[in-house]
Amino acid sequence: MIRLSFIAAPLLLAAAAVAAPRDVGAPAPTSDRFYGVQVDDPYRQLENVRDPAVAAWMKARAREARKTLDSIPGRPAMARRVAQLMADAGTRFGALQRRPGERLFYEKRGARDDQFRLYVRDGAHERLLVDPLAAGPRGTAHAIDYFEASPGGRYVAYGLSAGGSEDAELYVVEAASGRRVLGPVSRAQYGNVAWLDDESGFFFTRLRPSAADAPPAAKYAGSRAVFVRLGSDVEKAPVALSFETPGVVIDEAQDAPAVQPVPGTGWALALVSHGTDHEIAAWVAPLADAVAGTARWKPLFDREAGITALQTVGERLFLLSHRDAPRYRLLESTVTPAGLDTARVLVPEGEGVLTGLARGADALYLRRRDGSASSLLRLPLADGGRLEEVTLPVRGAFEMEGFDPQLPGVMLALQGWTDPERLWSVKPGADGRVAVTDSRLLRPGHAPAAGRYVVREVLVPSHDGAKVPLAIVHRAGLKLDGRAPTLLWGYASYGMTDEPWYSATRLAWLEKGGVFAVANPRGSGAFGEDWYRAGKRETKPNSWKDFIATGEYLVAQGYTTPARLSAWGGSAGGVLVGRAITERPDLFGAAVISVGALDMVRAELEPNGPPNIPEFGSVATEDGFRALLAMSSYHQVHDGVRYPAVLLTHGINDARVEVWQSLKMAARLRQATASGKPVLLRLDFDGGHGIGATRAQQAAEISDVYAFLRWQATGSAR
Repeated sequence: MIRLSFIAAPLLLAAAAVAAPRDVGAPAPTSDRFYGVQVDDPYRQLENVRDPAVAAWMKARAREARKTLDSIPGRPAMARRVAQLMADAGTRFGALQRRPGERLFYEKRGARDDQFRLYVRDGAHERLLVDPLAAGPRGTAHAIDYFEASPGGRYVAYGLSAGGSEDAELYVVEAASGRRVLGPVSRAQYGNVAWLDDESGFFFTRLRPSAADAPPAAKYAGSRAVFVRLGSDVEKAPVALSFETPGVVIDEAQDAPAVQPVPGTGWALALVSHGTDHEIAAWVAPLADAVAGTARWKPLFDREAGITALQTVGERLFLLSHRDAPRYRLLESTVTPAGLDTARVLVPEGEGVLTGLARGADALYLRRRDGSASSLLRLPLADGGRLEEVTLPVRGAFEMEGFDPQLPGVMLALQGWTDPERLWSVKPGADGRVAVTDSRLLRPGHAPAAGRYVVREVLVPSHDGAKVPLAIVHRAGLKLDGRAPTLLWGYASYGMTDEPWYSATRLAWLEKGGVFAVANPRGSGAFGEDWYRAGKRETKPNSWKDFIATGEYLVAQGYTTPARLSAWGGSAGGVLVGRAITERPDLFGAAVISVGALDMVRAELEPNGPPNIPEFGSVATEDGFRALLAMSSYHQVHDGVRYPAVLLTHGINDARVEVWQSLKMAARLRQATASGKPVLLRLDFDGGHGIGATRAQQAAEISDVYAFLRWQATGSAR
């Protein structure tokens, strides 16, 4: 917009007084130049979401989307079915922790509950400990972002945030009474709570106060690990670890520090993660010095060691590493300052990918991904213990829960594509044999009859011959006549892999004859570190080319046609889907991008931008800029192209991807597309990135997504 410095004519002054509000949704001539390349940014004005004109534009687009979605034939019936499926699914569990005396702490959402609550269970007796819905004014959604029970189970520390913001405040309560003993403590978004053995205090990572004039990208800069003694002034807590700590290498802008006591010893570990990278660096110091804030940390290993997980047994240190082993191996070292020079290999690299490590009193438990499913390995802690595979009741994926160094065994939250999640207890019996039993804590509700739905897992050749894993779920007896509405999901970032997961609401899509397919392109960790790095930064184009290949496969095999094929991705999956539909708009009839990363050229200016530089790159280097421009969907939209119908969803309180990313993409697509298909911007003014979303919020969004995609594929949501 051209700003006039003065207007001399009274007539112009009068006209200006009655002019219409600024049209911030219209393109404006804004551009930048990087390394000789001009980068146009016609909707940069939408980044200023505090501008009343932008806020008004957002509300207008949201109303428009709401009106269109509500008018879809069959949408009310779809919403009723989704709500019914969520209710029929029964109880859902979140994180679970075990403590001595068989005391359990867990998050649970009952069949009629709108949010996860925190419970404590002693034997058969369950008590509600924290109800986030009672934490604030009625109508304000709160969520528990994390919790950590103390080693003896006397206290629980937890983070609570409002409106999906993830801007957590820290609290501590007594488990026996629910009495609050600490909180609220602000700037506690990271958490990383680590208790002392005697339960007298804990370390946690706290954000630095932000100056009023600080840029958004400085929000997470300079975080520090502090030690809090119960009963003391938190604002005077000693700083145990920060970018100012002598002898420790911490990038102030990107790194997150944490301190972890080594149970049963006098040592503490300083752990530093570099943005979104998986690898950690570690130092060691006497615990008493860390508590006092006077530690002189000695190096154990740096990020080049490829360590992504660790567990301790006394001074023994067990590590998962991908250095010289892309599918990972298990090492044993020591927490004493000898580094990894004396480390020995306990479990060498194999065909499967080692993806998780937990420790019970009896053994180390490892998760290994074999193809799409995961298996459980057990390595007894006694010297000479032999690695064994534990037979599981379901072929699928699991998270290891409820492991504690004082207690034998581990608990598994296990599920498959068509098998609802259950909590299984894994522990050795008196005879030493490992038993896997249903804990009966989680009793799923209605599940589909055996054989009603089928799963096919294939490897699809990509543009360069690489074989991309694709799972295809559909109703038994489906005819491959190209008529099935087919939804292709993908993520492909941070090395995260879409393993089998059960969704009750997915049945609303499948039971109407729809196909649900999940791709794991490069950028995921499907085949280990090499597969991940082949879809990262400069190699990111492999991600959307792999995704496109899986879409072409679904068409070629007769599942669907381009008009009935849709794509869905969220967050960093916005790069995947956004670039797939901008590179091959003819392949997809519709797409949904949820809280998507879409303007990657300016993404590092967001609060969460600097931590993501290791994953995507930075405009500070020419290679980084060119990689970001290539993966930036917003900058790859061209006028006059027949783009698919697109639904962009976003919560305005998003702490991970700023809402303006969806605003700019929606505006650009609306201006450019020649297909006549809708581009809708669905905004949740009480939501964020999806973390902590209530049942009602989840049901409303999934109903809109399925209704929109079926409408585009078949003409209605019926």
